[in-house]
Amino acid sequence: MKTVIVACRTLESELLLAMNKNGIAHPVLWLESGLHNSPKKLNSKLQETLNSVRAQRVLAVLGFCGNAVQNIKAGEYELILPRVDDCISLLIGSAKARMEISDKFAAYFLTEGWLRGERNLWVEYQYSLEKYGKEQAQSIAEEMYRHYRTLGLLDSGAGSIASLIEKTKIIAKTLNLEQKVIPATIAYIEELLVGPWPKDRFVFKSPGESITTEDLQL
Repeated sequence: MKTVIVACRTLESELLLAMNKNGIAHPVLWLESGLHNSPKKLNSKLQETLNSVRAQRVLAVLGFCGNAVQNIKAGEYELILPRVDDCISLLIGSAKARMEISDKFAAYFLTEGWLRGERNLWVEYQYSLEKYGKEQAQSIAEEMYRHYRTLGLLDSGAGSIASLIEKTKIIAKTLNLEQKVIPATIAYIEELLVGPWPKDRFVFKSPGESITTEDLQL
């Protein structure tokens, strides 16, 4: 059976590690991480990408991402994706586990992949700094991140956590957040790659079916 993977660039390191671990060499079609900032654009690009696929099965390595996957229609193939709200929950293991950690530490989560993204929190801060000056940029940042206490750095084993800690020191200091390493995992991605795909963990659509509102219930 020919399988194609459609994946968000944010998860590139984790996906490649999971593929290597499991001896999987399916072709991968990448979606740029900046699309997360606009669910409508992500929806459009995802559907455009899926329309170009000729396969029997497509594995989508991404979350619901602000319901950006709603109404996405499978072509002449099975379409399978994790039942998670976003990539962070995918790496933590579930939306429930992510919420528990978020509530405990009031964490803003960050990964190496998110930091490489075109529109990450630090890029946005630098934009504000250039446009409004330091005082107003700081004021905007304090308002945006006032509900967070922790900069939660996800350690999935796909990259150097020491490097991520070093890279984000100035971010944590500027935003007045405490750096904290949060254990993460590529296990959910591995489940997606090898199956089986139980309904409580995955959305499974047969050829020609669309993702409905009911499918997006966590």
